[in-house]
Formats: sequence, structure tokens, C-alpha cells
Amino acid sequence: MPPIEGVRQRARREITQAITEEARRQLAIEGAPGLSLRAIARELGMVSSAVYRYVASRDELLTILIVEAYDAVGEVAEVAARRSASRPPADRLVAVAKAIRKWAIEHPHEYALIYGSPVPGYEAPTDTIAPASRVTLAVVGIVLDAQRDGRVAEPTVPVPPVPPALRRDANAVAERLGASSSPELLVRTIAMWTQVFGMISFELFGQTRNLINAHEELLVATTRTMAGVVGLEG
Repeated sequence: MPPIEGVRQRARREITQAITEEARRQLAIEGAPGLSLRAIARELGMVSSAVYRYVASRDELLTILIVEAYDAVGEVAEVAARRSASRPPADRLVAVAKAIRKWAIEHPHEYALIYGSPVPGYEAPTDTIAPASRVTLAVVGIVLDAQRDGRVAEPTVPVPPVPPALRRDANAVAERLGASSSPELLVRTIAMWTQVFGMISFELFGQTRNLINAHEELLVATTRTMAGVVGLEG
């Protein structure tokens, strides 16, 4: 039988949850630079000093929100990758891209927090690294699965040679991933990954306004194009 949560623990959890929910509401109105513990305390009917019993600083609160956002988008990407495991690699990539876009549209302010402009004065701690890696690993994992299964062909367009400095970086990435991927494949994968997020960011931040209406179709088309550049079947 799991231990029963104490009254103080439950109260702390509930108040911390109320603080983060109010912070997300402020994030939508003021943006990350305008996030204020004093304003949060006022909205919750607390004295400002009381908030610091639960959150040490604005930066700690930002870190909580950032970690939550990375975990959320990472989870939807992982789920899409798992559910499409039996499909061709290019189809899997499209499924993950569409899942990320759907989350971004439903959570535009959280997306902007983690993929938009850096917050002035805020330096992300190492606590954010693992959550931030989840969505990346979900995308890269599709390529690694395809490579393992022999489903990576020659790219559909000529790819220039990888220069020595970038080759060293790519080899270091492969080592961290525990993969045997070539620098050429990793560079093409990075190009594909940034293309996916670039299209989503262009839509959310208005760069394609009055130019494109069929945003999902554009994402699918460009993602399939990049799948060809990587050499993914399908």
C-alpha cells in the first residue's frame, strides 16, 4: 500500500500547482520576460513573501515551466513515434511532425517559451537538458531505427561533403547517442529536424501569414522532402 500523503505535503503540492497554473496564465498575457512572482502572489491572494516558500525565484519558476513544456512536447513526439513504429520511416517522421505541430498550436505560449526568443537574464540550468532532449531523440530515433533496419537509401538530392570541424561535431553526437551513424547521415538528420521546427515556428510566429493557409499540408510536404534528403524509405 502506497504511503498516505500528509496534510502539509498535499497543501504544498496544491499551492505549488496553483502558482504554476497562474504562471502559465501570465505567460500567455505578459510573455516570459513579464513573469512576476509578486503579481502571481497578488492574483492568488498571497503575500509576496509566502510565494518564496514554494518557488525560490522567478528563474526557478521559469525552469519549472520550461521543463514541463519540454516534457509535454517530448511525450507527444514519443507517443507518435511508438504508434507509427510499423510504418515506413518517412511516414513515422510525418506522424511525429504533425503531433508536434498539434501540441504547438494548442500550447503556443509554452512553445514560444522553449523555442522562441531567449528570456533576458535567464540562463537555463542543466535540469532542462534531459527534458529538452526527449523530442530530439524521438525524431533522431526514427532515423536510427531506419538505419538499423536497412531502410536508409541514398538521399534524393546531392549532399555536399561534411567539412572536418563539422565532422568532429557529428562524430561526438553519434558517440553520445551510442550510434554508428556517419557524419553525413547525422548532418542530414539535423537539417531535417530543424526544418520541422522551422516550419512550425514560421506558422506560430506569423512569418507565413498572408502567404500560406494550408499549414499542415505544407509541413507534411516539406517533412517528406527532408525525409528524402535523409534517405528515409516511404
